[in-house]
Amino acid sequence: MKLSFAAVLALFATSATAFAPSSSFGVRPSFELEAKKSIEDLSDDDLKGKKVLIRCDVNVPLDGKTITDDTRIRSSIPTLEYLKSKGAIVAVCSHLGRPKNGPEDKFSLGPCAERMGELLGQEVKLAPDCIGDEVAAMVDACKEGDVIMLENTRFYKEEEKNEDGFVQKLAAPFDLFVNDAFGTAHRAHASTEGVTKYLKPAVSGYLLAKELEYLDGAVSNGEKPMAAIVGGSKVSSKITVLEALVEKCDKVIIGGGMVSFLKS
Repeated sequence: MKLSFAAVLALFATSATAFAPSSSFGVRPSFELEAKKSIEDLSDDDLKGKKVLIRCDVNVPLDGKTITDDTRIRSSIPTLEYLKSKGAIVAVCSHLGRPKNGPEDKFSLGPCAERMGELLGQEVKLAPDCIGDEVAAMVDACKEGDVIMLENTRFYKEEEKNEDGFVQKLAAPFDLFVNDAFGTAHRAHASTEGVTKYLKPAVSGYLLAKELEYLDGAVSNGEKPMAAIVGGSKVSSKITVLEALVEKCDKVIIGGGMVSFLKS
């Protein structure tokens, strides 16, 4: 029995299939990107001088203000370098941790912006917020090739609730959207799903496209017999994925918090 590592990641596919090269999971995505395009499908004119909002996953482990593993930030660099090379003005948005009551200094993206700047070889300024006039002014002041980082989107409860008013404020300063956050692509949040309603084109970055291409191939063309391992606690967000995997795999193994839920 072959245990497909990619199949383990299939729980992300609920919304992220909008980026996938085919519909092999049989899951209806909660949002659609521009005909499943990636940044390489955009012309130079689509990017030069344009203000690009990119959703990255820089939810890195911290020891105080010290990043103990920068893998997620490093993974975002190829897409950022590509956008820079095309003359785009780039604003990175992400969450960090689980803030409960608005802004908390321990969840500020300051260390992430600093590390990203080191990896890019240029300053990455941290905006004081992720929405509002100050952010808009900061974006307007950028020149082609600049990269800034917006403050933690989860400082607002409206981010996870995907509230339309917040979505519009987040999208307002920008021309187009890139999603390169595979680890959060399954969540219908303001910075992953909501902004695609207001920013066109909306396309995938290198990391997201690569992960989904690998995932799609492993599940559709993987060696048989195949077993999928699905973990997590939010059963409601995985039902459609589980149904699809049952059709594709010989065995589906469930772990994590879902086991307790099913027992009850």
